[in-house]
Amino acid sequence: MASGKKVFIVGPGFIGWNVLELLAKENYAVTGYVRRQAHADQIKASGATGTVLGDLNDKALITKHASSHDIVIHTATADHLPSVEAILDAIQQRTEKGLSTIFIHTSGTSVLDDGSKGDYKSGKIYHDNIVSEINSVPDNAPHREIDLAIIKAQKQLAAKAKIAILIPPTIYGFNPEHGRLTIQIPTLTRYALKHGYAGHVGAGLAVESNIHVRDLARAYVVLIHHLESTPANSPDILENPYYFTEITGDNEPSWKDISSVIGEELHKAGLISDPNPRTIPPENYGDLFGPFTDAIIGLNSRSRAVRLRALGWKPVEKSWNESYVQEELPAILKEEVDRKAFNGYEGIVAS
Repeated sequence: MASGKKVFIVGPGFIGWNVLELLAKENYAVTGYVRRQAHADQIKASGATGTVLGDLNDKALITKHASSHDIVIHTATADHLPSVEAILDAIQQRTEKGLSTIFIHTSGTSVLDDGSKGDYKSGKIYHDNIVSEINSVPDNAPHREIDLAIIKAQKQLAAKAKIAILIPPTIYGFNPEHGRLTIQIPTLTRYALKHGYAGHVGAGLAVESNIHVRDLARAYVVLIHHLESTPANSPDILENPYYFTEITGDNEPSWKDISSVIGEELHKAGLISDPNPRTIPPENYGDLFGPFTDAIIGLNSRSRAVRLRALGWKPVEKSWNESYVQEELPAILKEEVDRKAFNGYEGIVAS
């Protein structure tokens, strides 16, 4: 596909870097907004035509560059309102010049958190082709403040822009060329290495859909093609901005299932004495995700990517447990760190 269209990716990290590479191969001119020169050099080597150094709080800088691009993708975090506002300002500026914009924001299925704290498997399943199901979640659900700000802007902009919210579940996978790991499962692994056992929140019975990062990256490209080819006044765009991505269907693993694999593999490697998972005491949540632990690795979050599948998107990568055993765990075990000094995940959780 010979596009030539200009794409601006805010935060081309674990997710966005994979998206950038796919778009570059299709001749999109992609600029990445990054914090560090070292990463700017990396994405240039992966096909970026330009880079901008800045942080998410520099609204003026983000607006300046977003306003000169046809397509804007936010993959830095699901929870940073100023950077999203900066993009929406840029879209408004473009509309005043008669220019349309495609904007894809990355949210996450923690928005579906049911407060189960691992105690049960929920029968509630959310489908992205039924907008009322997603709009039923509380306004104070994780990520929802940002999603609602985007939806408000979408209603105001109407057919002057094409806006979508991509909502991935637990993300796994490893791109050896990037050397970056995902969040939830590696954090549980590092916890196990520190404490000597694989753990889960509560009874570990809650389940969440999941997706490989490279299948997720392909979903962005499929969605971009769809938005490019669909009229801006189409109900498909104006009435439903939501797109789930998942590969699990009705076979979502429980958090206990995940911890069982972690325990088994670390026991095989001689790194823990007991392969059996156990409940993590709340006083240890500081070694996971702090006060957000229940909502990140103790939630039920069952989503179905009906819309993307209807567009022809198909997951092709290996399953979460295959990926973990073959790629992610070996990468974690190569880390030259003091495992007893691990103090939990300190970054931003996308999903």
